[in-house]
Amino acid sequence: MKLAKDFSKFIQTSLLTAPLLNKALGVFFISMLPIIELRGAIPVGAALGLPWYLNMVICIVGNLLPVPFILWFSVKAFDFLKKHNICAGVIKKIENRAMKRSESLATGEFIGLMLFVAIPFPGTGAWTGALIAALLQFDRKKSFWFITLGVLIASIIMILVSYGVLEIFKH
Repeated sequence: MKLAKDFSKFIQTSLLTAPLLNKALGVFFISMLPIIELRGAIPVGAALGLPWYLNMVICIVGNLLPVPFILWFSVKAFDFLKKHNICAGVIKKIENRAMKRSESLATGEFIGLMLFVAIPFPGTGAWTGALIAALLQFDRKKSFWFITLGVLIASIIMILVSYGVLEIFKH
């Protein structure tokens, strides 16, 4: 609860009165955060008054930036941490949670991965999708492109919700 209050205070003090570049950078970094991702960053950008098209591009780039690192290095990093008993319990929880969510992807593999990332609910974004793809040893390049499609769909949904369908066509 304190984290949510601190985050809210950060947005109020740092971003609301900031110039456009600072607002854009703030939204960019928010879109990179796990769990929040662009699902939280797009509404923040809308509240800060960013134009929808700028907000969308910034959030897509920010949300996709960590994906290659997760796809290529997360399993190796997890194995190293577990081997050296560093946060082994936390790592196991993350793996179990990702594997539990992966059951819905087993049949459709890449289409399922794209739809999983596209649904704008907490815990179904690019971070979790990339982690699932890495843990299930999906083809990394193909996974990246399907995660990208999922992020694009999620961004369209969030832009429509955050700005309203009619408001977008006024620009």
